[in-house]
Amino acid sequence: MAGRHRPGQRPGRPLKPAADRPSRVGLRAAARCVMCRPMKPPVLALWMGACVWAAGYAPAAAAGKPVITSQDQLPRFSYEFKGQVADAVTRDDVYRPLAVRVRADLEKLLADYDIQDKSTLADIQNALLAIDLQDGRDADALRRIAEVRNLQQKPATRMTAGLLAEAYLKARAGSARGDDAAFRAAFKRAYAAELEALPWEVVGDVIRQVKGSAEIVTEALIVGSLTSQFQPAVDKTGVISGDVAQTLVNARTTIACMLPLKAERVAALNAYIAAHLRVKPDIWAARSFALGADEKLTPVVMGIWDSGVDTAIYPDQLWTNAGEQANGRDNDGDGYVADVHGIAFTLHADRTPDLLVPLDADQRARYPEMRGLTKGMLDIRASVDSPEAADVKRRIAAMKPGEVKPFIESLSLFGDYTHGTHVAGIASAGNPAARLLVARITFDYHQIPELPTREQALKNAAMHREVVAYFKQHGVRVVNMSWGGTPRDVEEALEVNGAGGTADERKRLARELFKIERDALYDAMKSAPDILFVVAAGNSDADVGFEESMPSGFGLPNMLTVGAVNQAGEETSFTSYGAVVAVYANGFEVDSYVPGGERLKYSGTSMASPNVANLAGKLLAVDPKLTVEQVIELIKLGADRSADARFNLINPRRSLALLRARMAD
Repeated sequence: MAGRHRPGQRPGRPLKPAADRPSRVGLRAAARCVMCRPMKPPVLALWMGACVWAAGYAPAAAAGKPVITSQDQLPRFSYEFKGQVADAVTRDDVYRPLAVRVRADLEKLLADYDIQDKSTLADIQNALLAIDLQDGRDADALRRIAEVRNLQQKPATRMTAGLLAEAYLKARAGSARGDDAAFRAAFKRAYAAELEALPWEVVGDVIRQVKGSAEIVTEALIVGSLTSQFQPAVDKTGVISGDVAQTLVNARTTIACMLPLKAERVAALNAYIAAHLRVKPDIWAARSFALGADEKLTPVVMGIWDSGVDTAIYPDQLWTNAGEQANGRDNDGDGYVADVHGIAFTLHADRTPDLLVPLDADQRARYPEMRGLTKGMLDIRASVDSPEAADVKRRIAAMKPGEVKPFIESLSLFGDYTHGTHVAGIASAGNPAARLLVARITFDYHQIPELPTREQALKNAAMHREVVAYFKQHGVRVVNMSWGGTPRDVEEALEVNGAGGTADERKRLARELFKIERDALYDAMKSAPDILFVVAAGNSDADVGFEESMPSGFGLPNMLTVGAVNQAGEETSFTSYGAVVAVYANGFEVDSYVPGGERLKYSGTSMASPNVANLAGKLLAVDPKLTVEQVIELIKLGADRSADARFNLINPRRSLALLRARMAD
């Protein structure tokens, strides 16, 4: 769940992983656009995951090409578009002219620039592959898939990239033209054979996620999501960006090529999973430890900078502003009286006494229902048959396009509402000395977020400075930040609001608004060298440096950026990465509390990050004299190198043993 809050806009939301490795070309139709997103569970990556044909292709670099080292340097495209967005994904006469222009621009982009980021190249090639499939350029598509597999970094992604497209192409080549039954049978055989050749121990998690996406994707879901997010801006401006155009191209290929084969695809996936499903070994029980209440521990104030916390769940682990609790006076001089267990801000960065977003009467009444739907989505992703999963499948199967927006926004609201409480439970688990100080940032759950403005960017910047000052004033030692944002997020929010001018003008404005908030957050964190900030990398399967993610890309000496692995210590398909990602921790189906005291298993770097904050808090409880540098050193020295030597995997027991050995000396 790592999230994003977009600078210049109302604080955004946590980041969340996709249900399959969706193309990140275009606006994240299944993810909401805000400047700051929490990194939250993959309950909303509904249809994008089903659109994946391949990813990761990169052409050979040519001498003399301009080098692209950040997303901001990429040229922007735009296209005149009149009428209904839905027509581009359901009508060939609307799709074809758009696809011709998209192909020309993307091929020129690859020819003219040396793009250094493989994820960006993956997005470009995903769109081109989708067009190849529609245009009948089968030989080109097959060559592209082969190159894709050679360039993947994650083992599971390398093995699964392009399987669907390859099976589709094999079936088209081997069946009698015009014989639909023969084509379907050929596809099912080809896809089943592709799956059977895969080692379950490597690809099992990805295949379960693919099955979840394949089971619930419908044309109504795709059309409803695209229409609700993009149609208002199209009606206002008559223009779409290159990102949106590529999203439409991918969606058209999904509807035209994949959805007609849904039954065959799901049957093949079910058969493969049934034949191979087994629980992977869980390495975390042997690595984890709990501190005893009878041990000599020092209370550690831990900031949970997130979407708010249901403090009633953690009565014995709360930091308390004792003076203000006793007499209701502004004893800490911050101009605000009611901050007994922390500090909170509304969507518009105004102070509020509510450490958890208050729900209205209708939202409170629907809370149990939304909890069940969220559990159902998570169960579908994990290939768990449950009453909740069956209910979600029934609802989505019957859903009409106009019903998609309220459904997605309800799940988004629930995800935002529960995110901080879930994170707090992970950060404080097994540590009776943890004292949780809540710092609520409010995330926008709407598909079309509020318009980013300079005024709001300045308010958000002031909020960041105030929160960090509050941490310093009250002795916070560790802060968990499972949220973040990028300049591109601001750009996307401007576009869906039909604002910002031309594509290039929108990019410049987004950069300006992002910089206001980014600089304030960076400077505030840098000004607190005695606080360790533990930050989620993000769930975009992207390089945080190339995306210029804040705060995960800051690389400050008093922060740790955290990636996610599963229960077996294997890199997840969704985790972002990069040179500043220092360690990896469990971010797969992590169990914790949600408001009200129930428990759910969420996945994401939002869950990996508080696992590292948890370790830092325990080390400080044992030895409060540790400096930030020493805590980071103990975490890194205790970590194991992954089998492929690509990342560092935390080992809490070993870090504790190193600390105790130092204390004994």
